[in-house]
Formats: sequence, structure tokens, C-alpha cells
Amino acid sequence: MLAGVLGAFCALGMATAVVLLARWFVGFDAISSFIARYPGEYHLPESAPVGIPGWLAWNHFFNLFLMILIIRTGLQVRHQRKPPAYWSSKRSPKVSINLWLHQSLDLLWLVNGLVFVVLLFASGHWMRIIPTSWEVFPHAISAALQYMTLDWPTENGWVNYNALQQLAYFATVFIAAPLAAATGFRLSAFWPKSATALTKRYPIEVARALHFPTMLYFALFIVVHVALVLSTGALRNLNHMFAAQGSSDPAEFADNWTGLWLFAVAILATAAAWAACRPMILASIARLFGKVSAR
Repeated sequence: MLAGVLGAFCALGMATAVVLLARWFVGFDAISSFIARYPGEYHLPESAPVGIPGWLAWNHFFNLFLMILIIRTGLQVRHQRKPPAYWSSKRSPKVSINLWLHQSLDLLWLVNGLVFVVLLFASGHWMRIIPTSWEVFPHAISAALQYMTLDWPTENGWVNYNALQQLAYFATVFIAAPLAAATGFRLSAFWPKSATALTKRYPIEVARALHFPTMLYFALFIVVHVALVLSTGALRNLNHMFAAQGSSDPAEFADNWTGLWLFAVAILATAAAWAACRPMILASIARLFGKVSAR
């Protein structure tokens, strides 16, 4: 407990030092001029859609729900010594029931992700998370400096994300997610055993070395993402993300609690699913898709 308290104080001290250093740094004329020139976001193409559609709000909820459970089951698989039960089918070898749940959730997550990507390009919303100008990089640096000074960059996510958000979303959707899928597939029971040449070129050790750090990236992204959502206008941001409500005027919907209530429902649903991930309940579900045994 003492180590935890000391660690918290050290983290607080480091965070304070970062803020003070950033405030000192942006005090230079050259840096303040840079921030004035690149305030943190650039204009999207005129054809870029405005707002958060309903399908995106639902997809965001499913992604949150599945990611939390995937991280939990992934850690269970990583640290388990003796699984509570095993699952097998005619097409799949015997695996621990925790691994079965982890891979089942992965499959649902992939389906949800594919739906998201298809609708993203079909609706034109790809322009909101894929950079369309090289100016994204200086704007992202400016936004990062503003975040470190705790002087949040001015932005309205209903219309446009700031450049740092855009790069983070792009990296998450188009780099981290495919990497998680590719390494997870290599580690799963679905990897074709007969593909000897492919197995040699893509050894399991490589997948194992990349899969866990990718999970840590997602966990860090979730923590930072939620912290910024709650600290930069919680009601407005939650209305955007969970209620698909917003306006080009950031002041509108600022006091609407719909998004917060839906966020609370999402957290309760995720917590209920977390609590339901017990061997007895998992076994009853897993039997619908295969055979469950004690060894």
C-alpha cells in the first residue's frame, strides 16, 4: 500500500513538472507564434460530413463493450495456470474456456470493426479520422503542447476533431486494430497448421511479442480517451458519442444529460457482462457451440 501511495505521489509530481515545463516552453515568442499559426486543427474538405450519425454512436458502444471484455479475457488467458474448463468442437481442438471466450469476443469485435470501416467510407466520415493534409502534423504538435499546459485546444468534435485526435483515431483504427487482428489470428486455433511456408515466415514468437503490447496500447488509449472526454466538456462529448446529438455551436447541448445517461447504461451493461463471465455461465453458453469438459 505504501508503494502505491508513493507511486501516486511520484506520478502527480511528474505530471506537475510536465505542465510547468510546457507552460514555460510555450512562453517563448517562437512557440507562441507557432501555436497561433497552427491552433490545433485544420479545415476538412468541403464535402466532409458534419455530426455523429446514429450508427456511429451504436458502433462506439459495441466497441467499448467488446474491448473491455477482450482485454479482461486476454489477461486471464495470459496469466491462467489451470483453466476452469475446456471447450472443443469437431473443427477446433480443445482450448481453455477463457481462450474460447476471448476468441469469440475477438470475432464479434472484428465484425463490428468491418461494419464501422464500410460505413465510414460509404458515408464520407473517413475524412474525419484520416488526415487529408500534411498540416495535420504541425497542428498535432500544437495540440499536444496545449494539452500539456492544461490549456485545452479549442475544438468541436461534432464538426471536426483536432489534429492530435485525428492521428490517434487513425492509428487506432488502421494500425493497432489490424495488428491486433493479425497477431491474434496467428496465436489462435484457427491458424492453418498445413501452411508450413507461411508459418515459417510468420513465426508465432513474433505474433506473441506484438500482441500483448498492442493490447497495452488499447488499454492506454481507452484510459486517456475517457479522461479527456470527461475533462473537456463531459456532457457535450457524451452527447456526441452516445446520443448522436450535437451542433456546430459548442454551447448547444452542453447541459443535455441524455449522453451521460446512455453512457451510464453502457457502463452498467459492460459491468454486468464482466460479472457474468464466470465458469458456470460460460460453460452453459459454450455448450451451444461445442463440447465443454473439465479436462
